[in-house]
This record gives sequence, C-alpha cells and structure tokens, in this order.
Amino acid sequence: MDRATLAAYDKEAAAFAQDWHDQPTPVDLQEIVTRFFIKGGATADIGCGSGREVAWLNANGYPAEGFDASEGLLTEARSRYPQARFTHAELPELRGIASNSFDNVLCETVIMHLDHALIAPAVRRMFDIVKPGGVFYLSWRVIEGADLRDAHGRLYAAFDATQVRAELTAATLLLDEELVSVSSGKTVHRLVARKSGGRLA
Repeated sequence: MDRATLAAYDKEAAAFAQDWHDQPTPVDLQEIVTRFFIKGGATADIGCGSGREVAWLNANGYPAEGFDASEGLLTEARSRYPQARFTHAELPELRGIASNSFDNVLCETVIMHLDHALIAPAVRRMFDIVKPGGVFYLSWRVIEGADLRDAHGRLYAAFDATQVRAELTAATLLLDEELVSVSSGKTVHRLVARKSGGRLA
C-alpha cells in the first residue's frame, strides 16, 4: 500500500467509515457476488475497510473474513461488526494467507492505491489465494490521464485494464466491464475470474 494513502486511512478512519456507510447500498456489487460467488464458500475481502461488505457476505451465505492494511479501518470494522473476523494484511504480500485457501476472493476498489510496480504482483497474489475452481472479483476506480492524489493524500494510480488482464491469462474471465458504481458514483472497472481446476473447472 502507498504509505501516504495508508496514513490518510489511519488518520481519518472514522470519517471514511462513516462516509462509506452513508453511501447507497452497493446493490450492483451484491448482484455480481450473488451471480458468480460460490454459495457457502470461504470468502476473503481484501481491503475490507470498515467491514460493510464482510457483514453483508456473512449475512448472505458467503462466510467471510476481512483483511486490510489500515489498523485504523480495522478498528472501525471490529467495532461495527464484533462477530466478524478482521485481520491485518498488506498487498501485494498478503503475509499469513495460504495459497488456494478461499473459494471466493473479493477486492473492491483497492488496487488503484498501489504504486504501479505493485499492481501486477498484487493481482497475482490475490489470485494465488483462490482455490482451484474458485472465483476472484476485482474492481478499481478508473483514473484518466496521470496519477493523482486527493485532498486527503490518497494515491489514485492511472493504469490500463490490460495490465490486470495480463495476470489472469490462466483464468476464465466471467465478467469484464467498466461502468459508474451505483454506490460511489465513480467510474470503476470490474473483472470476475474463475480459477481452473476444482469442482467448477
């Protein structure tokens, strides 16, 4: 994670959490999960923030654990959802998470906060923790032109979707779209990929 971005999330975790929870329900994301994820399968939310999606996943038949690089956001998540499990982990390493350990992996609008050199290894590592036959959902905010930082200092990297697709050539792409998010109102790119092997190969 970009250090200035991480510092911003730690410093203003409560405000960011409130903002996310005040946004409209991400029904478009929920519909994608319902359509593609393995019901009842162990699920990881990478970059879980304040835990909103982890709570929804757990309540809807996708037993989920949240991972985030920000201790501030993890504190918010644990406070809001004390019954759920939240663990510190940073991209691209995701130390402590075994390969082939989750049926479903979700990463919602996180990788644009990474330095360009870390985007490809982060995608590879997240796909690595998906079980054979499992499903990987990845989205990022689309930035036109050059990289930018917002008023909080958060990095938004500008990169092409081909950079991500290149790390998923061994996967079956089930969804590949760019659209305006119902929840955030921002343009996002979404990919859903199935790992070969296993029960769904």
